Amino acid sequence: MSTTDVDQLPVLYVKQGCKACEEIIAFLDEHGIGYREVDISDRASGRTEMERKSGQREVPVLDWHGRVLSGFDKDELVPFLQSRDVKLEDS
Repeated sequence: MSTTDVDQLPVLYVKQGCKACEEIIAFLDEHGIGYREVDISDRASGRTEMERKSGQREVPVLDWHGRVLSGFDKDELVPFLQSRDVKLEDS
Protein backbone atom coordinates (compact mmCIF):
# COMPACT_ATOMS: atom_id res chain seq x y z
CA MET A 1 0.00 0.00 0.00
CA SER A 2 1.42 3.37 -0.97
CA THR A 3 1.72 6.33 1.37
CA THR A 4 -1.12 8.03 -0.50
CA ASP A 5 -3.36 4.98 0.04
CA VAL A 6 -2.52 4.92 3.76
CA ASP A 7 -3.36 8.64 4.01
CA GLN A 8 -6.85 7.87 2.64
CA LEU A 9 -7.65 5.34 5.38
CA PRO A 10 -9.86 6.22 8.36
CA VAL A 11 -7.83 7.20 11.41
CA LEU A 12 -8.13 5.31 14.70
CA TYR A 13 -6.71 7.11 17.74
CA VAL A 14 -5.71 4.78 20.57
CA LYS A 15 -3.40 4.70 23.57
CA GLN A 16 -1.35 1.98 25.18
CA GLY A 17 -3.12 -0.08 27.83
CA CYS A 18 -6.62 0.81 26.61
CA LYS A 19 -8.73 -2.38 26.64
CA ALA A 20 -11.49 -0.81 24.53
CA CYS A 21 -8.87 0.20 21.96
CA GLU A 22 -7.53 -3.36 21.84
CA GLU A 23 -11.06 -4.71 21.27
CA ILE A 24 -11.73 -2.23 18.47
CA ILE A 25 -8.41 -3.02 16.77
CA ALA A 26 -9.17 -6.76 16.96
CA PHE A 27 -12.67 -6.19 15.54
CA LEU A 28 -11.46 -4.06 12.63
CA ASP A 29 -8.64 -6.50 11.85
CA GLU A 30 -10.98 -9.50 12.07
CA HIS A 31 -13.33 -7.89 9.55
CA GLY A 32 -10.55 -6.72 7.23
CA ILE A 33 -11.41 -3.05 7.71
CA GLY A 34 -8.44 -0.85 6.92
CA TYR A 35 -7.45 2.04 9.17
CA ARG A 36 -4.43 4.11 10.12
CA GLU A 37 -3.60 3.78 13.80
CA VAL A 38 -2.34 6.79 15.75
CA ASP A 39 -1.12 5.95 19.25
CA ILE A 40 -1.54 9.14 21.24
CA SER A 41 0.64 7.70 24.02
CA ASP A 42 3.66 8.33 21.81
CA ARG A 43 2.63 11.43 19.90
CA ALA A 44 1.59 14.72 21.49
CA SER A 45 0.64 15.92 18.02
CA GLY A 46 -1.67 12.92 17.67
CA ARG A 47 -3.38 13.75 20.96
CA THR A 48 -3.85 17.38 19.91
CA GLU A 49 -5.22 16.32 16.53
CA MET A 50 -7.62 13.82 18.16
CA GLU A 51 -8.88 16.38 20.70
CA ARG A 52 -9.44 18.95 17.94
CA LYS A 53 -11.47 16.46 15.87
CA SER A 54 -13.47 14.88 18.69
CA GLY A 55 -13.62 17.57 21.35
CA GLN A 56 -12.66 14.87 23.87
CA ARG A 57 -9.64 13.25 25.50
CA GLU A 58 -11.20 9.80 25.70
CA VAL A 59 -10.07 7.00 23.35
CA PRO A 60 -10.77 5.24 21.12
CA VAL A 61 -11.65 7.85 18.51
CA LEU A 62 -12.34 6.93 14.91
CA ASP A 63 -12.24 9.63 12.21
CA TRP A 64 -13.99 8.12 9.20
CA HIS A 65 -13.29 10.76 6.56
CA GLY A 66 -14.63 13.59 8.70
CA ARG A 67 -17.29 11.65 10.62
CA VAL A 68 -16.01 11.14 14.16
CA LEU A 69 -16.97 8.47 16.66
CA SER A 70 -15.40 8.89 20.09
CA GLY A 71 -15.23 6.98 23.35
CA PHE A 72 -17.05 4.01 21.86
CA ASP A 73 -17.24 0.25 22.07
CA LYS A 74 -18.01 -2.46 19.51
CA ASP A 75 -21.78 -2.10 20.00
CA GLU A 76 -21.56 1.53 18.89
CA LEU A 77 -19.00 0.84 16.17
CA VAL A 78 -21.12 -1.62 14.17
CA PRO A 79 -24.00 0.77 13.38
CA PHE A 80 -21.49 3.55 12.70
CA LEU A 81 -19.69 1.39 10.14
CA GLN A 82 -22.98 0.26 8.61
CA SER A 83 -24.00 3.90 8.21
CA ARG A 84 -20.75 4.36 6.26
CA ASP A 85 -21.78 1.45 3.95
CA VAL A 86 -19.11 -0.87 5.37
CA LYS A 87 -20.21 -4.49 4.91
CA LEU A 88 -19.55 -6.78 7.86
CA GLU A 89 -19.52 -10.55 7.48
CA ASP A 90 -21.97 -11.14 10.32
CA SER A 91 -24.44 -8.38 9.47
